[in-house]
Amino acid sequence: MVPYILGRRPALAGAAPADTAPAAGPPYTVTTVSLAALPAGLAVAILRYELYDIDRIISRTLSYAIVTGLLVGVYAGLVLLATGVLSVKSPVAVAAATLVAAALFSPLRSRVQRIVDLQFNRARYDADQMVAAFAAWLKDSVDLAAVQADLADAVQRALEPAHIYLWTNDR
Repeated sequence: MVPYILGRRPALAGAAPADTAPAAGPPYTVTTVSLAALPAGLAVAILRYELYDIDRIISRTLSYAIVTGLLVGVYAGLVLLATGVLSVKSPVAVAAATLVAAALFSPLRSRVQRIVDLQFNRARYDADQMVAAFAAWLKDSVDLAAVQADLADAVQRALEPAHIYLWTNDR
């Protein structure tokens, strides 16, 4: 025989207690609608008003996911190679694999980011190419008037501002 606890009868095995049924009525409906409206409002704000630079977020997320997958594969391959094929059972093999994966992170991330930007964030890629071309031209230029004109032209093409003012110190 099971004793009563605080005046309640114990629940049968596998049956839910009667007082845990979901709430019904206006408060439950308002809560459900408000919880569903939050992501919908965020989606409208991001897509319609181009908030949060969503293309940049997608580009970075995609590139870091690719880099993470590649580094996990390299790490797992090196650990399996060292422990399985070469029969190295010391923690040195795991440490060496970790160091190789850490050393590959930065160059791999920059290459993958460039490839992903080329596909998904074309404006950034074009701006980077324009800045690099201007910097290469600037190395060989000595005429201040030509530099000013080309700088204004590069800024106009990259950013498309309404007005460009260039202040110089003419001493």
